[in-house]
Amino acid sequence: MARKNNQSNVKKLKLIVSVVNRKKTEFFLDFLSGFEINFQTSVLAQGTARSDTLHLLGLEDTDRSVIFSVVKEEKAEEALRGLEEKFQTLRGGNGIAFTVPLTSVIGVAIYQFLSNNRAFVSEEK
Repeated sequence: MARKNNQSNVKKLKLIVSVVNRKKTEFFLDFLSGFEINFQTSVLAQGTARSDTLHLLGLEDTDRSVIFSVVKEEKAEEALRGLEEKFQTLRGGNGIAFTVPLTSVIGVAIYQFLSNNRAFVSEEK
């Protein structure tokens, strides 16, 4: 019996790491969910710059959140562009973001969840 080739169904994943103002965490979580992101988590963080440097840059508040979001590779660039636009235009919405490629995931069910792919069909044996 011929094996079905599901290589076209498998999409690479990336992890978007965003460091944002803690007061804007919910906003950015909601914003990122619009890019077919099915898994996100955030952790509290504290900025480490000296207070005189922060004052010079107009960044008095050092309370931050780090948001980890798993996204399909094809949506990652669009999400980063959207974040950049929000960082520049949203009052108090400054931050940084970058991606890290995910090279492996254990299990088909976990991949389906992370890639928000309910149509993925595993190969027949």
